[in-house]
Amino acid sequence: MKCLKFSLPLTKLVNRSILVFAMLLSGGACAEPSQSNHSVSGSFGTYERPFSARSYWNIRPVGARLGYFQIPDSRYHPLIGEGPYSSAAFLARQSDSPMKVYGRDAKKGLWELDGEQFVPSVTIANWPASTMPASGSDGHADIVDPSTGVIHSFLDLKKDGQGRWTASMYAWTRLDGRGWAEPAQYYQGARAAAVAPMAGLIRKHEVHDGKPMYSHALAVSLTYNALSGQTGYIFPATSTDRTFKKNSGKIPVGALLMLPETFDTSRISNPALRKVAETLKVYGAYVVDRNEGTPFYIYVENGSKFNLHKPKWNSEVAKDLKDIQKGLRQVMSVQSWVDGHGQAFNPKENLNMISMRGPWVKTSGNGTARFDTWSQSLIVSGSNQQSLFQHRNNRSFNSTNWGEMEAGKRYKLQLKSTEGAQMELKVMAREGNRVLFNSGWMRNGQAMVMQWPQDAGHTVLSVLKPKSNDNDPARVRALVYPLDTMLTSPLQSVEAMVR
Repeated sequence: MKCLKFSLPLTKLVNRSILVFAMLLSGGACAEPSQSNHSVSGSFGTYERPFSARSYWNIRPVGARLGYFQIPDSRYHPLIGEGPYSSAAFLARQSDSPMKVYGRDAKKGLWELDGEQFVPSVTIANWPASTMPASGSDGHADIVDPSTGVIHSFLDLKKDGQGRWTASMYAWTRLDGRGWAEPAQYYQGARAAAVAPMAGLIRKHEVHDGKPMYSHALAVSLTYNALSGQTGYIFPATSTDRTFKKNSGKIPVGALLMLPETFDTSRISNPALRKVAETLKVYGAYVVDRNEGTPFYIYVENGSKFNLHKPKWNSEVAKDLKDIQKGLRQVMSVQSWVDGHGQAFNPKENLNMISMRGPWVKTSGNGTARFDTWSQSLIVSGSNQQSLFQHRNNRSFNSTNWGEMEAGKRYKLQLKSTEGAQMELKVMAREGNRVLFNSGWMRNGQAMVMQWPQDAGHTVLSVLKPKSNDNDPARVRALVYPLDTMLTSPLQSVEAMVR
């Protein structure tokens, strides 16, 4: 997997209080309704059941209208199972020792996906001794730490010749969050869709739980002749493979695939396969990645001992898998949704639109400025003079194709900062040096309503740290939330939302 968008910075682990501070500022935490008679047992936002009850992984559509494009045949048979390109989730405990993970490239370091930067290493506070990444070139592994509420996601995780853990890329997401990235923190996992590999994974403890279906949407990859070469990704995904134009199919990453209600699962004799098929009729599967030559690959957690062809190749299973391939369709619209507690609702989210990622350039003073992914803030350190830093490359906004700022719409701009640090936001015209919006210098706790201008081009963020004698680092974080409209799923029909 090679990612279309890059991002990440994380030189050191911050303590839990800062992480909690970051989560409180992140906004958009999904409220969970009270338990209903149709609920599924088990708590959400846990190692066993990751993400909110209103995460798109844990909700199911009602009245889905399916498209017509059929997944074509390819070099191999469809696959549901473990394997070198699947993954596993490893539970971290507070008694586990910390671990430093270095970059695979010793010179460049580790690519931090959210911050779009190389860092020498990242330190994980609690590292499970049982950690075993997938053996494929993607080398996926997720570390789940309930004590901090974080899923740490790695790409190409391996031990080097010195016995050190190394990886190519790193990202993180909230264990109790939405399970998908968002406009500000647009990369939250090592899959091409920018999600954690454990999202949608058929887990070890679910395989033999005696239930007729899995209680969440599944994760699936498609190959080149099924994936779209025109539209790289759609909501709720925030990224895709950067070589997506090599694809020749119709289905973008982020699409929800389902089997039609009329698909007859009763004729599937293999109970493990029938359970997956039932899930595909009710919850479906989100496209999260691209594979090499397999029509569809639904991921099962490594170590689950899930094998549809044991003790040998099963031609009946192969035929049923082919029938599922021919039956799967992209969901084009839905009438409504049911959350993880069994309650009907219309997903509406208010997501932060601005990131403090760099690069930041010092224009005066001393010290350094770096983006800290954990607190989603800019940290200015080593500065005892009045110091000014600027970010001009337009990576603060519009990191996703469905989360762009809209001309004429109103937004709330708010600043959170320490050590007296101030921030100024300017929105420049597409051409020339005209300033279309200027927030002026904002202080901690200050908020204002802004209207996104017509003909907006790039933005200029400036951060000013005042002179100080204690030399304590300053943290600066801006938040921008829409005021006129909340984010809804593009699949939701307008008629259903009005009702």
